Amino acid sequence: MKMKFQTIHLKRYKEIAALLWKYGRSDLVRQMGVDDLFDAREETKVEGPPPEQLADDLEAMGPTFIKIGQLLASRSDLLPEAYLKPLERLQDNVKPFSFEEVEQIILTELGARVSKAFSDFDPKPIAAASLGQVHYAALRDGRKVIVKIQRPEIRKQIAEDFEVLAQIAEFLDNHTEIGRRYRFLTVLDEFRMTIQQELNYEREAQNLATLGENLKEFEKIQVPQPVPDYTTRSVLTMDFIQGRKITALSPLTRLDLNGAPLADELFRAYLKQIMVDGMFHADPHPGNVFLTDDGHIALIDLGMVGHVAPTLQENLLKLLIAVSEGDNEQAASIIVGISRTDEDFNKEQFRRRISQIITSAQNQSLEQLNVGKSLLDMSKTAIDNGLFVPSELTLLGKTLLQLDEIGKIIDPQFDPYAAVRRNVPSLLAQRLKKHASQGTVVNSLLDFKNLFTHLPARLNGILDAVANAELEVKVKTVDTQLLVEGFQKVANRITAGVILGSLILGASLLMRIQTSFTIFGYPALAIICFLGAAAGGVWLLFSIFFQDEKIKKKKKM
Repeated sequence: MKMKFQTIHLKRYKEIAALLWKYGRSDLVRQMGVDDLFDAREETKVEGPPPEQLADDLEAMGPTFIKIGQLLASRSDLLPEAYLKPLERLQDNVKPFSFEEVEQIILTELGARVSKAFSDFDPKPIAAASLGQVHYAALRDGRKVIVKIQRPEIRKQIAEDFEVLAQIAEFLDNHTEIGRRYRFLTVLDEFRMTIQQELNYEREAQNLATLGENLKEFEKIQVPQPVPDYTTRSVLTMDFIQGRKITALSPLTRLDLNGAPLADELFRAYLKQIMVDGMFHADPHPGNVFLTDDGHIALIDLGMVGHVAPTLQENLLKLLIAVSEGDNEQAASIIVGISRTDEDFNKEQFRRRISQIITSAQNQSLEQLNVGKSLLDMSKTAIDNGLFVPSELTLLGKTLLQLDEIGKIIDPQFDPYAAVRRNVPSLLAQRLKKHASQGTVVNSLLDFKNLFTHLPARLNGILDAVANAELEVKVKTVDTQLLVEGFQKVANRITAGVILGSLILGASLLMRIQTSFTIFGYPALAIICFLGAAAGGVWLLFSIFFQDEKIKKKKKM
């Protein structure tokens, strides 16, 4: 079956198909129904472009694909490792848009010209990304700020691109094995939600305020706060923090830096975000982490945040403890417990592979330790073995992977596994304190009151029912009708087999009785029974074969 594409999006379809074709997925292109758009000589192309070329190709396709490339840079469960490092350069170095467009956006969004809203505004951006760019500025009261401006028409362009991508992803999910395994539409929806959140600067301003409040106990961690009156959906104004990117630190600066306590506090702050607050800065790549002039760590760019439900928080905390302590059985059980299983799930192979990952991680040198990579490897293993892991696990692995990299820059001797074990007691205490609020305690007391108030009457009712033989147990099964139909089919086949066997046995006995009515010289009644049994046997075999093929086709759909 081939995919039908809309003429209005033909150009984008061709570009996406060309990219897949270029990187060796001509099988998918043919199923998309656009293989005839490419020159036949492309078929003979044996060696594809180097992994470094992918970043250039995505950049040429525009902001949507640049952003997708950034998101893919940390998804080792979706791309081979050779492609991940080259994609990291997409974090920076994107061509900026003109200052005239900046002035028009500020006038439209803030209702004032740049010269009126700010006492100083640098027309040259200090950074340009796929969704927007950043300028130095100063408010009328002299306060130094950073102004983030969204790219013109970016929402419309991203919406159109995702419409095309969604149609392709849905088709591949329904008609290809790789689509059924990786659920491209689900992954694409996650990317869409992430990008939509980043496009809403008012949401990012709220994220900055919330994270600043959550991390106020960490003296060495800073979060720039937004300026509400100068912030809209497309313009974000926040505090200016004087500092340098972590990656820009010279070797001499690193020698003078007391990195051990700084790395530990940063890691502890992230563990608190994930395991206690339930909201965390999900994009701590080195370009978003600054070392301030006074030796503190500043977290910027809160467009991408992760949210973790309380129940999942506890499981992720248990998983981190299991990984840090090398408990592969516990780690495998937790991943299975928080995931959905496919009918092809291979439990033994999955557990064996998880054991290999954790054992390998435990035997690595201090410079190679990376808890985030271990989590991403486990996520990929789970997918390969028929598990559908929650996206929060992959996002956590990606966040910790970037955090491990920053930790190694600040302190080359940083041990993330030891940091997990060291900070678990305080994390548990904070979780208990958070959930032991006055309202929670009152609700629990009321529940206990209701339990003990009604317990005697309920016990008497149960005992009376048992004494009078009135106790009934109702069992609710899933897909009862399907189960009954299955039993009926089995019973019908067994009954048909018994009847056919009886006909053959009866025919054998009748062959001994001589009658005047014969067929081919044999008693006619016996021959009729034999022929009936043969016809019934052929029908039964055909029915079984046809039904089994029908079931196989349903599984493949």
